[in-house]
Amino acid sequence: MNAKEMFRQAETPLFWVGAFTVASLALWLLYRLLSGFRIWVLGNGQLLSPKLGKWAVVTGATDGIGKSYAEELARRGFAMVLISRSQDKLDDVAKSLSKCYKVETKTIAVDFGKTDIYSKINEGLAGLEIGVLVNNVGVSYPYPEYYLHIPDLDDFITNMINVNMTSVCQVDWKTRFLSYVYLIVLTFRSKGVILNISSASGMYPLPLLTVYSATKAFVDFFSRGLQEEYRRQGIIIQSVLPFYVATKMTRIKKPTLDKPTPERYVAAELNTVGLQSQTNGYFPHAVMGWVTTKLVPSSIVIYLGAGMNRRQRTGYLQRRKLRDQKNGANLKSE
Repeated sequence: MNAKEMFRQAETPLFWVGAFTVASLALWLLYRLLSGFRIWVLGNGQLLSPKLGKWAVVTGATDGIGKSYAEELARRGFAMVLISRSQDKLDDVAKSLSKCYKVETKTIAVDFGKTDIYSKINEGLAGLEIGVLVNNVGVSYPYPEYYLHIPDLDDFITNMINVNMTSVCQVDWKTRFLSYVYLIVLTFRSKGVILNISSASGMYPLPLLTVYSATKAFVDFFSRGLQEEYRRQGIIIQSVLPFYVATKMTRIKKPTLDKPTPERYVAAELNTVGLQSQTNGYFPHAVMGWVTTKLVPSSIVIYLGAGMNRRQRTGYLQRRKLRDQKNGANLKSE
């Protein structure tokens, strides 16, 4: 009888605890659904316009995602500053943008693997009213490889750090880095957007692409930190973490739902600007990001990533061995 009486007294409080829990979960689910609908269906596509500033700047603008950003921003009416290594490729893209979208273009040819380039960039950008900066330039491994087996390891590390990290955060009293220059300009004008292109590889360690993964993790952390520092001034700094996109760097030739063309990816990503400070940019990638960070333990993700890269490494080395044997046979026959 004492136990029954105790349960009877606890019945009402437990009912309200359960009701509160169910209501909280229902409200959370509703909020997530509405947020997802706002981001992935309605989007924020009207935010990026020349009202932010006449010019948009894109680094790594001659191929892949960078070129698609340049094309989409030019389509929206921005005058374009294209920054990349090859002057010939820059000229081709600039001519195409001018012809298709009737916008002004300007090119700056520099090698982001070097550190003495920023004065040239600053001189080329002096006096321009810049509303959007896309820090896209990046470099990855030629093929997945164990850290100590990477050919020319010292040069490889220096180049990857300079291209993937220094291009975003180099600070020097003579030649300030890109984001710093525009933060000063944009803070004064209290409007503007900086998109730092990281990678889903930076969401967790990726063995056999370890240096690349680490540099992209840095870009993500750096971007989110700056966003918190400058958001009250009206500056949007977004960390963009795509999974595989069908580009020259990923060597994916045939796009699929989860491996979109760069044009499709960029069109989707730009709709998230102002809605997410950290984004995978494309709904299927967002689902993949949620699964790999929220549902699956990181140890399993790292293990599976290592297995995938080991298989890619084996396949690449086998193909290279066959190619070398074929070349050797051709030389002997000559």
